[in-house]
Amino acid sequence: MLLLHLHLIQAPHLPPTLSIAYHGNTARTHFCLDRTSESRRAKMSNDYEASVTPSWLTSDPTVWSSSRDGFTDNATYPPMGSFPPLPPLLVNPWDILLCSSGTLIACENALVVLVIWQNPALRAPMFLLIGSLALADLLAGLGLVLHFTLAYLLRSDSAQLLTVGLVVASFSASVFSLLAITIDRYLSLYYALTYNSERTAAFTYTMLVLLWGLSLCLGLLPITGVNCLAEESTCSVVRPLTKNNVAVLSVSFLLLFGLMLQLYVQICKIVMHHAHQIALQHHFLSASPHYVTTRNGVSTLAIILGTFAACWMPFTVYSLVADYTYPPLYTYATLVPATYNSVINPVIYAFRNQDIQKALWLVCCGCIPARVAHRARTPSHV
Repeated sequence: MLLLHLHLIQAPHLPPTLSIAYHGNTARTHFCLDRTSESRRAKMSNDYEASVTPSWLTSDPTVWSSSRDGFTDNATYPPMGSFPPLPPLLVNPWDILLCSSGTLIACENALVVLVIWQNPALRAPMFLLIGSLALADLLAGLGLVLHFTLAYLLRSDSAQLLTVGLVVASFSASVFSLLAITIDRYLSLYYALTYNSERTAAFTYTMLVLLWGLSLCLGLLPITGVNCLAEESTCSVVRPLTKNNVAVLSVSFLLLFGLMLQLYVQICKIVMHHAHQIALQHHFLSASPHYVTTRNGVSTLAIILGTFAACWMPFTVYSLVADYTYPPLYTYATLVPATYNSVINPVIYAFRNQDIQKALWLVCCGCIPARVAHRARTPSHV
């Protein structure tokens, strides 16, 4: 007597599939369609996942969405035979955004570096520090563009280490340059009578050597072996940086921000004290342009500090609490605003300075407009 069995087999994460078993007196045949279907689904899932890996988070630059339990596209698919698989995403849209930011950063800051380099009048300590900031941001922009290019052309771990090291060193030099500018503003007020001496220039050169030397050391760490390529479990939110490496960078940023905030408070106290003295002696002394400029500089520092915190603080805090298992979307959402700080720096520091404005007009147009040429010259607008 023949017996026909129809039963459903439920596989993990797969819709139920049909298995037919036929029993006879001398023969027994199994049609295991569920295993074939499962293997086809697994192959499709693997192909789809391999097509979308983020360049800043894994070695393959095309995936941009994941979950804590593994990469997922957060979609529900009909049965396998309904339609052919969709074509893979060839380029991560977040990487395109970072590359665009890097291009804008490089163009802006290249113009500032060119102007300061070609103009011998812009050799005061203040302009040297502005040039250091612009050079650091220029290298950071080039690093973002190179990372995008090499990630999609070479897909090499060595290339990734080089570009990530360049980006780390450049952004570190940018942050250190901001601190150096804050220190310079403080010294220009605290030692107002001796600020323009040779001692100040020597101190400025010392700061530049230290900040670029320390930034270079931080950038060389991933290249010299402090990376997570050998052990993925030690990766941070930015591959191939380790969790400990990113933690050190984040804590250092918080300390630098605290120091900048303290210096800013001291600058405000000095300015208020000077303003009070001028108010008391107003019938003897006229207001000095130096103090007017200082007030402008203090308001600018407030804008700079607020912008700096708004750009970098989300990524810094997220880097401390997250690791490689977190969704890449969060990493990109905090990393992209951090790059915007390098877009804003030239606008705040360089393009508002009268001397740099005149040099820019000469470079771009070969002349200086009358409204810029006859504007009252002040020591600084930083």
